[in-house]
Amino acid sequence: MSELIKGGAFLLGPVDENTVFTPEEFDDIHMMIKKTSYDFMKNQVEPKIDEIEEMAEGVTLGLLREAGELGLLGSDIPEEYGGEEADKITTMIITENASICGGSFATPFGAHTGIGTLPIVYFGNEEQKKKYLPGLASGEKIAAYALTEPEAGSDALNCKTKAVLSDDGKHYLLTGAKQYITNGSWADVIVTYAKIDGERFTAFIVEADTEGVSIDPEEKKMGIKGSSTTSVIFDNARVPVENMLWNEGKGHQVAFNILNIGRFKLGAGCVGGSKKVIEFSSEYALQRVQFKQPIAQFNAIKNKIANMAMLTYIMESLVYRVGGMIEEKLEEVKESGAESSDIVQAIQEYAIECSISKVWCSEAMDYIADEGVQIFGGYGYSQEYPAERSYRDSRINRIFEGTNEVNRMLIPGTLLRKAMKQEVPFMESVMGLGGTLGKLKEAEVPEGTPEKEEYYLNNMKTLFLLAAGNAAQTYGQDLTNEQEILCTLADMAMEIFAAESGLLRAKKMLAQGESEESKMAMSMTRVFIHEMVPKMEGWAKEVIAGTLKDEAASKAYSGIRLCTQHFEPINTYLPKREIADMVYECKKYFLDRD
Repeated sequence: MSELIKGGAFLLGPVDENTVFTPEEFDDIHMMIKKTSYDFMKNQVEPKIDEIEEMAEGVTLGLLREAGELGLLGSDIPEEYGGEEADKITTMIITENASICGGSFATPFGAHTGIGTLPIVYFGNEEQKKKYLPGLASGEKIAAYALTEPEAGSDALNCKTKAVLSDDGKHYLLTGAKQYITNGSWADVIVTYAKIDGERFTAFIVEADTEGVSIDPEEKKMGIKGSSTTSVIFDNARVPVENMLWNEGKGHQVAFNILNIGRFKLGAGCVGGSKKVIEFSSEYALQRVQFKQPIAQFNAIKNKIANMAMLTYIMESLVYRVGGMIEEKLEEVKESGAESSDIVQAIQEYAIECSISKVWCSEAMDYIADEGVQIFGGYGYSQEYPAERSYRDSRINRIFEGTNEVNRMLIPGTLLRKAMKQEVPFMESVMGLGGTLGKLKEAEVPEGTPEKEEYYLNNMKTLFLLAAGNAAQTYGQDLTNEQEILCTLADMAMEIFAAESGLLRAKKMLAQGESEESKMAMSMTRVFIHEMVPKMEGWAKEVIAGTLKDEAASKAYSGIRLCTQHFEPINTYLPKREIADMVYECKKYFLDRD
């Protein structure tokens, strides 16, 4: 892989648009799966939303088994074990469509196909795969993932569940409690974690009907009400030694890498949910008449609709870019004869991008769901309308798969670790800032689009390096304690990746020929980048103020001014009105390919 395709390397220089995957590159198989999964959700799941929300007996499980019959549960499972062995793009398409009917179905679906099944796919031995994967692919068996404990949430390695080898050496006796487990009351197979002899953090496959396993009552939740969420209790649960997953003491590698996969898949789910909000919000705005005209025609509403479409475009560009990167890396590993340790390294390569997908998309989805309620007004607060459910369901995404705060700290933290291992030339780029800033003094700003936007974006990468480099040099290893700075640096990195994803996609679309869609893609990108620059400037100043003093701070502020000196705001109102009009014309997110 080239240096700039390594995880986190997007921050260090320009990226060629031909190295990224975009939704416009879906092939015939992708489109077939897209139609199959969408039709299933629209025709089979959506009519039963109320029953799902009320947890009517057998409804969700029945739908999951129907999904299994269509091959929608086995996209990540090899064919030899009853799956489809599809690429990661196919998996993301299915995940996106699973979210159009709300979190009450998407959550059990995602937990089963993702974090519940993938540990066995990637880390199971041959016997474990043969025993469990066919049933998981068909929906005959339902999977759950039990990591969180009352005292071990974000701090997963603080696990208190203990595993002790039985006297006859044939079983591990698991004792402990797991909390907030999706599919808890429905699961047949539970992937969980315990410390052998209270010390070695290890993964296990536990069958739910094992003696000593009990399930607590359902949690009463704010949203995703139709999903099963329980505690799982182990009381000397007898787990066969052959059900240890991968290697003793290596549970953290299973847990964290599966969470990485879950993070970018969660981003794909946010795309599907956001498209649905745009669809019902635009439809309502066109029908709701106030002051003798549809509220859709008011520019304040158009601004909301345009922001929703723009964020969805950026989200979609971002998550399929990440999916393409991971797919390429995993294919490279498979071709070389994959071992589980190789897969660990492949997934870890893009840990930064997976966290970005999770955090940025979950917060964009929250904004979109909130604006959906606002467009509906008082009706948006009523359970009779879909905006209310989307609003409640979206909130959990900022907590799932590691809280957004933890993921924010992982983004710069992982970058610095990669730099220390010399996996990316971060410090070299920081040391070269003097020359880079010197060139900005004489720089000529391009006139046209997308050249001007590329210029601004590259300056924002320089701005990030200035802020992150000063923070790293000032605090060294103690930077891990400066959580506010880490979170702000993460915001800067996420905004860069998001903007660049939109820009690269728009450039690829324009290269295929100018169309209404490609022009709109570039218009949304242009607006996003022009709104991004002032935020980036503010964040950089915050980091410098929390890092440097006196002359050193003044020098850094001068560098910030060089990065933003040529920025000229544009009128974003007019292009946003055009974006909204395109949504109204299509009555949905207009770049969604049929």
